[in-house]
Amino acid sequence: MTTIKLKKGYDLKLKGNVEDLTIAKAPQAQLYAVVPDDFSGVVPRLEKKEGDIVAAGEALYHDKSNESIKVCSPVSGTVKEVRRGERRKIEAIIIEADGKQTSAKIPTDDIKAALLQSGLWAMMRQRPYDIVPDPGTEPRDIFVTCFDSAPLAPSLSVFTQGKQEFIAKGIAALSKLTAGKVYLGCSPDNVIESDNTVVFHGPHPAGNAGIQAANIKPVNKGEVIWTTDIVTVIRLGQLLATGTVDYTTVVAVTGENVSKPQLVECTMGAPISSIVGGNIADTANTRIISGNVLTGIPVDLDSYLRAPYRQITAIPNISCPDEFMGWASVSPKKFSIYRSFTSWLLGGSKPQSFDAKINGGERAIVMAGEYDRMIPMDIYAEFLIKAIITFDIEKMEQLGIYEVAPEDFALAEYADTSKLELQRIVRDGLNRLHAEMC
Repeated sequence: MTTIKLKKGYDLKLKGNVEDLTIAKAPQAQLYAVVPDDFSGVVPRLEKKEGDIVAAGEALYHDKSNESIKVCSPVSGTVKEVRRGERRKIEAIIIEADGKQTSAKIPTDDIKAALLQSGLWAMMRQRPYDIVPDPGTEPRDIFVTCFDSAPLAPSLSVFTQGKQEFIAKGIAALSKLTAGKVYLGCSPDNVIESDNTVVFHGPHPAGNAGIQAANIKPVNKGEVIWTTDIVTVIRLGQLLATGTVDYTTVVAVTGENVSKPQLVECTMGAPISSIVGGNIADTANTRIISGNVLTGIPVDLDSYLRAPYRQITAIPNISCPDEFMGWASVSPKKFSIYRSFTSWLLGGSKPQSFDAKINGGERAIVMAGEYDRMIPMDIYAEFLIKAIITFDIEKMEQLGIYEVAPEDFALAEYADTSKLELQRIVRDGLNRLHAEMC
């Protein structure tokens, strides 16, 4: 077992953490949704149309360029609506559940075929480009993150308790898909024993699979690695044991505006309203996020749980739009990672109140090493962002574009005094580079 200590990064301490690990059950919802945007690199071509009957684990659509990559329905029922946006882009596929949860039986003789047919393949990612892996390539190594270090994220031990058999089956299956190794990145609090377990000490983003890969064995040009999480590994183990996929998940309902932070068991793609219930008192002044505050997506109560289906965060939308002295305030209630306010003198390690204000506007990049302090990777992040903006492919390659993903820049985006949308910039750059190189 190897231990790696990361010094770069930062742990944001927000109010609204889940203290009670008792798991409540969400009521059975009528409608569920699959959002194609959650599966980067997959251009959907429908296999089911409105009115068709579908079983849980049956394909709703496949990738336009690779028919073997499928995304499946989490529930059994009827395809109620294919919701389209501009230029007829598929924004969501709504399924009306029949309450029976009839599961499609999936052959497990061929591991790769089982992953593809069950939709679990679409829950893995490939570096470079941070997309769903190409089934035609063999990864150099596979990296599995076994913890989530994001703000208010639930402990993945909730998923792993009593699942050792499935974990072992899943890891053994993944090891057959690569000539390299399957690395498990664990936290000191929840170590899963394996031949290639690596324990990470340090702040967020230590739980990102890409960060772990960069500190174990970085990706070089011409190499391909796959990344996933321990929850997907468990689902793979269950698939091999039972022939069906379990689409239930545990979601942490967190944040300052949640009356009672708690863990809720539901099904993937469930409505936000069925998970949150009446747990948010002041919905009019609340920013509801599907995911964590750094990488999550703003939603409303009528929306659906987005991938990776493990967290909902509710924070104040704008608590005080007209603030006395603004950024020059010396109020101990204000927080800054750069110690610009007095809060760090008065118990800055305690959970703080965060709202959705940006506190500034977009401006030129400040070359002060801000990004580098938040990203524990051997790259020049500020120069890489500039190269992506100008789309200088040669410089992008030299500066490490092949080993990054948008989520790796999420903390840097929060800390950025230039207020640039770093995750969007990286995502656009990776998409353009993939289109250019492939």
